[in-house]
Amino acid sequence: MDLAVGTALAAAGILFGLIGIVVPVLPGLIVVLASVLLWAVVAHDPVAYVVLAAAVVIAALGWTLQYLLPGRRLKEAGVPTRTVIVGGIGAVIGLFLIPGLGLLVGFVAGVLLAELARQRTLQAAWPSVKQALAAAALSFGIELAAGALIATAFAIGAWRLLG
Repeated sequence: MDLAVGTALAAAGILFGLIGIVVPVLPGLIVVLASVLLWAVVAHDPVAYVVLAAAVVIAALGWTLQYLLPGRRLKEAGVPTRTVIVGGIGAVIGLFLIPGLGLLVGFVAGVLLAELARQRTLQAAWPSVKQALAAAALSFGIELAAGALIATAFAIGAWRLLG
């Protein structure tokens, strides 16, 4: 495969992956990383392999931070692990019921229902729901930032090889 064609396909894959992060239907960061891998294999150049290594490190760091930071914030806010699990189940259900936004809607609904069952009033449950939304936004932001950093590294590498 020609380098220009491989670069164009990888760029399209990265764009598709970034859209997948914003509209959580696809595993966006995995698609971004796989696109860089495809490009590196096609380019078969040290620059491409450095970009691939950087992309792997950025993705791994992003996934780690996505797991650690929102969970720590929820724990500090006093949101029980059980509530987060129910929110996660709600997110999975929501993903299938409402494509696109269902993940977020299902997560919030799950957290709300779990907290209503635990605390009995909407007024008492609402702070946990707000914390869950903030944690979801943080997780989204981390993944989007990782994807954007990988896309930037790819653009610099592609410019270096094609320019």
